[in-house]
Amino acid sequence: MPAASETASSRTPFFIDTHCHLDAAEFDADRDAEYARAVAAGVAIQIVPAISRDNFAAVAATCARYPGCLPAWGLHPMYIHVHRPEHLAELRAQIEAQRPVAIGEIGLDLFVKGLDYASQEFFYVEQLKIARDHDLPVLLHCRKANDELLKHLRRIRVRGGIAHAFNGSPQQADAFIKLGFKLGFGGAFTWPRANNLRRLAADLPLDAIVLETDSPDIPPAWIGRGRNAPGELPRIAQTLAELRGLDVEVVAQATTRNARELFGLA
Repeated sequence: MPAASETASSRTPFFIDTHCHLDAAEFDADRDAEYARAVAAGVAIQIVPAISRDNFAAVAATCARYPGCLPAWGLHPMYIHVHRPEHLAELRAQIEAQRPVAIGEIGLDLFVKGLDYASQEFFYVEQLKIARDHDLPVLLHCRKANDELLKHLRRIRVRGGIAHAFNGSPQQADAFIKLGFKLGFGGAFTWPRANNLRRLAADLPLDAIVLETDSPDIPPAWIGRGRNAPGELPRIAQTLAELRGLDVEVVAQATTRNARELFGLA
């Protein structure tokens, strides 16, 4: 595949998809095409988070094949049933073998029933320590668990990160921002009835927002229940620009700058 910088038009706004599971099986049939579509639309960088020890290899292969894809290594709370304490040592080894841009996707999930909370908390805390030890930001899964996540972040200080798919209160948003975090906005706020999210997207400081798709999940309103893809990010940015009364290039520049600073990208 050609380099992202060689493919994206210089007249196309530059976007960073800060959360994209391009390695997922849903893209097996057309991964090359979807990556090319995203780059052509200006999505020149895509952060690809791992979800378990078992998909480290798939994330690594995806990032090796596509020059615009950068890895994050982590153990996702929704897969708590497959994680084992020894996987934390394997996570450290993976970081040493290929330094990521972040530790993720990690966090807590109090929405899905049946996920053992004590185990979630154990792996979350241990991965915060790993992020601290390696001076890396974290990508946080935070469904219905913002206060619980913040409690541990105040105790184990890391180099910021992203509250992925943020859907909390303005007070929780402010708490994350004060700890050096950005707030991830994607397809969810594009739905007309997502009133809380749309208010947050319109009112939060622009320097605290980054864009994401969470492909193949969290599809925007124009897709409905279909598969999401990183090429949808520019239209998500356009929706954010309209909510804030800004030109989309302003949103692209600001959110890209925010992501570059967070991940330490040139």
